[in-house]
Amino acid sequence: MSEQIVKIGLVGFGTVGSGVAKLILEDADSIAAKTGVRLELACVVDTDTKSPRPVKLPDGLLTSDLNRLIKDDSIKIGVELVGGTGVAKQIQLQMLQAGKDVVTANKALLAHHGSELYKAARENNRCIAFEASCAGGIPIISGLRTGLSANNITAMYGIVNGTCNYILSNMTGKNEEFAEALAQAQKKGYAEADPILDISGKDSSHKLAILASIAFGCEISLDDIYVEGIDGISKDDIRYGGEMGYVLKLLAIGQKNNRISLRVHPSFIPRENLLARVNGSFNAISIFGSAVGQVMFYGRGAGMMPTASAVVADIIDVALGNSATSFRQLRLKPRNETAPLIDKISNLVSRFYIRMMVRDQAGVFAQIGKILAHEEISISGILQHEGRGPANSIPIVVTTHPTQQSRVTAALKDLQFLDTVCGKAVCIRIVDIPEDKD
Repeated sequence: MSEQIVKIGLVGFGTVGSGVAKLILEDADSIAAKTGVRLELACVVDTDTKSPRPVKLPDGLLTSDLNRLIKDDSIKIGVELVGGTGVAKQIQLQMLQAGKDVVTANKALLAHHGSELYKAARENNRCIAFEASCAGGIPIISGLRTGLSANNITAMYGIVNGTCNYILSNMTGKNEEFAEALAQAQKKGYAEADPILDISGKDSSHKLAILASIAFGCEISLDDIYVEGIDGISKDDIRYGGEMGYVLKLLAIGQKNNRISLRVHPSFIPRENLLARVNGSFNAISIFGSAVGQVMFYGRGAGMMPTASAVVADIIDVALGNSATSFRQLRLKPRNETAPLIDKISNLVSRFYIRMMVRDQAGVFAQIGKILAHEEISISGILQHEGRGPANSIPIVVTTHPTQQSRVTAALKDLQFLDTVCGKAVCIRIVDIPEDKD
């Protein structure tokens, strides 16, 4: 049986780019045997042509000249692994205008400019494949677009940032402070020297924007997503939550009923929930469909080879013509129809964990209870420890029954004015994720 030879141009020879080159160079025979497509790396473009990489390229393959890729008509697929939203956007546009299909792992670019790039691809009769943009080696994009296409997706709950999950896992299992857990994540290479994109929740929001657009069939803007990070999390709150049966995770949540709710924030979830058992740098996304019920995708969400695996899978899919078909069929409700459907965080109904440092004196509970009652917030549980804090204060934790976010926000504002409450109260949402059970 004859093989189809497909030439690849790769832009970006960093960690993931090195993994992609390694897979194409070393596994070309096995890929050809399985698919009938022989991938051939025609050129690798990077501004740095001198630094050593973990893969050795054949002589003459590495160049700093992007035009070598753009002007070579024999190169059918361009892979953009530069990152960022500036230069990378121009590279993708040049590839599309030159008649090349694009494969990318650039979640930030797609979250910010996906609609513009998709339009450019269609105008040039090309496709963009982006499996590696969300959750590394986990095939979540193809799962949503094909495997679950018979379903109306009603909700998704995801741990989609390995850095944050590693930090929270260490704070939970090793009783580490946030700074200590972050330092360990940096030492192991899970966190960047500047970790703000991860710990702020922005990285997770980029991924949620992409996943939600596909799951719910709508053009999603980053402005649609409410975002809180983990940089303010204390190990004390993780411990108190644990005593009440909860585990803390940074969740990316998308829910669709009559309206669409999109949010990224620290969440207490019951310890018996499947997502509560996802530790370290692993990712997991729990999807709920109208026909299938609950399905869960789990695996390594980052790293050189897991992400390279998804990139090469996309290259193969493009070469076989599958990506062009699925890209043509990608229909997203335009912004003018989507925007009115997006729900505000103030309308969210949830349970809440509220921790206050209060003066150890009579009448404290009565004052707190009065403020909560005024906002019609019902208490479901109370936890008190004897420890002493600043100004002879002690910690009190209150958990609530389901209530509207706006009411909790108002109550928290009033609590700050109590003489018996020291400092700002900590508020963390409790997320009750449904599970299919026999």
